[in-house]
Amino acid sequence: MRDHGRVVPEASFVVRPIGHVESTLLEPARAPKQPDEGAPQAWLVFDTAVAEGLGDLRAGDEVLVLTWLDRARRDVLVVHPRDDPAAPETGVFSTRSADRPNPIGIHRTEIVTVDGVRILVRHLEAVDGTPIVDLKPVLRR
Repeated sequence: MRDHGRVVPEASFVVRPIGHVESTLLEPARAPKQPDEGAPQAWLVFDTAVAEGLGDLRAGDEVLVLTWLDRARRDVLVVHPRDDPAAPETGVFSTRSADRPNPIGIHRTEIVTVDGVRILVRHLEAVDGTPIVDLKPVLRR
């Protein structure tokens, strides 16, 4: 790895899931590519250890759900966008493909209801069991 012309040792990170997705979507290949393409409501189920951090979330809040796309391939650098073989191959960092070296999913959604450590959200294209690594508010200017 290079850092401004210097060689630096490979870094590693530990990311611990703070919850998981409960969804009617069971297979990545059958899930919508984007939330507005028929993604269902889904539950975000958080570990009780992070419950205090959920205290200010309310119905109507827009949030970014960061997930670890645990079924994605990590050795992919070039894809056909939207899995369309007719589309020219494109570097993975120019796409929203799940397959990538660090398969972090970013999902913008709206909270429908909060029930303790369970949060129901609209239009989430993540499949059942997907680990949640973070939750952030959508900032308004």
